[in-house]
Amino acid sequence: MKKVFLLIAVVLGLVATKVNAQQQPIRFGVRVGANLSNWEGETVNSAQNLIDLSDGNVNRKMREGVHGGVYMSIPVGPGFEIEPGLQYSQKGTRLTGKLPWVETEFLNTQMTITNKSEYIELPVMAKLYVGEGFHIYGGPQVAYLLSNKVQAQASVLGFNALNREWDMKNGFREMDFSVVGGIGYRFANGLNLTAGYDHGLNTIDENGNFETYNRTIKASVGFTF
Repeated sequence: MKKVFLLIAVVLGLVATKVNAQQQPIRFGVRVGANLSNWEGETVNSAQNLIDLSDGNVNRKMREGVHGGVYMSIPVGPGFEIEPGLQYSQKGTRLTGKLPWVETEFLNTQMTITNKSEYIELPVMAKLYVGEGFHIYGGPQVAYLLSNKVQAQASVLGFNALNREWDMKNGFREMDFSVVGGIGYRFANGLNLTAGYDHGLNTIDENGNFETYNRTIKASVGFTF
């Protein structure tokens, strides 16, 4: 983790030196938004085959979450910026199901299992403006796993029958590397809107035994001061 911070600091230092030489201002901003996250990979595909055999009684869904943090816009040329950031982000996945037997349909039994992972992310984006305020961006991102929990919820006849949550950070990889890309629009007053996608590059388990990766869609609103 220290090496990652050191590498980012060196890159930003080199960029800042060039910016200072060009007398261009560095701007800061804040950003908040929503996440839709899931897991993808061979292991998930195998699980999906079993889910398909459940005849619709079990479904895999995206986990809703939030993200928020700060960023720095560093101009390095006409219509081109480097934007490092630091933000909190919720990821994971979700399974929902019900009892598959016709005889128990009157019970209206519902079951939900949610993996709830929380990360601190360090994205370093290259942002290219291709119109009046409109831009595309992309770059690497490293994330540190703060916590990983599993929540099990069940209801019978509409009443809560189970709501339990336990920690499952052991066995999960602490560092998650991904590539990020998206589009956005920045208004003249500094307000900006973005929509992007995080594509995980390393497996989420530390031993790599399960070919499973983070995938996240993000929509954000921010303000550049």
